[in-house]
Amino acid sequence: MSRFPNAVLVAAAALLAAVTSVSAQDAALGEKVFARCKACHAVGEGAENRVGPHLNELFGRTAGSIEGFKYSPAMTKAGEGGLVWEDETLAEFLAKPKDLVKGTKMAFAGLKKEDEIANLTAYLKTFSANAASGAATPAAPASDAPEAPAEKKSEAAPDAPETKAAAATEAAPAEAAAEVSEEVPSHGVFHLGRPATEDEVAAWDIDIRPDGAGLPEGRGTVAQGETLFADQCASCHGDFGEAVGRWPVLAGGQGTLMNERPEKTVGSFWPYLSTVYDYIRRAMPFGNARSLSDDDVYALTAYVLYLNDIVTEEDFELSKENFTSIRLPNEDNFIDDDRLSEPHYAANIEPCMKDCKPGKAEITKHAAVLDVTPDSVDDEENTGGGID
Repeated sequence: MSRFPNAVLVAAAALLAAVTSVSAQDAALGEKVFARCKACHAVGEGAENRVGPHLNELFGRTAGSIEGFKYSPAMTKAGEGGLVWEDETLAEFLAKPKDLVKGTKMAFAGLKKEDEIANLTAYLKTFSANAASGAATPAAPASDAPEAPAEKKSEAAPDAPETKAAAATEAAPAEAAAEVSEEVPSHGVFHLGRPATEDEVAAWDIDIRPDGAGLPEGRGTVAQGETLFADQCASCHGDFGEAVGRWPVLAGGQGTLMNERPEKTVGSFWPYLSTVYDYIRRAMPFGNARSLSDDDVYALTAYVLYLNDIVTEEDFELSKENFTSIRLPNEDNFIDDDRLSEPHYAANIEPCMKDCKPGKAEITKHAAVLDVTPDSVDDEENTGGGID
């Protein structure tokens, strides 16, 4: 019988709660959720501050406390007010960042599914020593336990680390000799590299032309694209392409191109649908590029068309077969590049670079500085995509 029955009961209850918590959270699934975060945050060995602070040792950390990172005044004040990142506070922040810390410059709109929050929390805990692991700690050996005889320990472990190290040491010279014996390449000027394989070339050769050349097989509907957009794109571009903070607007803007501040969207400015497909396929989601299947890209492209009223049916399906039948509204306002007909090109002479116009040069217009995609924690003005 234990002399402390209540303590045993409490410990058992705590262990049961920890096991239940771990079963409800899946770190592997959380890693997939983190794909939406890594555009701005890093975690794991060697993680450093990016647009947002690194997330190592997050649990038990006071909000706004990483030295050298420039937090928003709201986040710094929240930390001074006692906000500490634990399961409950992190879950509340991940669900609605701006509700927990009003004035945070984090553009992420929040996770809508509780299981995603739980799984992401479990994943981040694997990089935080202060987080409860949920696993029982192995008991330390009793101080009065007898030590096994040296002879028996040697017999029980024939593959001891020392033996393996010796074998590795013996193998190393042979491997080194094999490397030295490789033939030195003689191609090219500097004898560097090797010809790319067909598979390597194919992996890079993914551009799509306006006439549809390069399009992969596949298809996707507006409805499928809406689901993908909510999960992969809405945190930056808004639920309807209206954008969050200063991230790019994807929809609307028709009739604004002659304005002082035109709204250049897929529906108002872009000339070819092939550019939309190519860009999504090559570069999106931000921070997790090339993670979408070809069908996913067709579906997302269809949804962007729907947001811009270029297609109007939710069951519309975009595919390789009907892709070139879709024309964007501003296509006719783009012209062919005819610079080769300019005099200095046609006559094959150097263009004028000095005293080309009489009188003093004057500044007639200033370009607007957009700073659409945040890329520096030192950018004080760029608060749209900054992450706390």
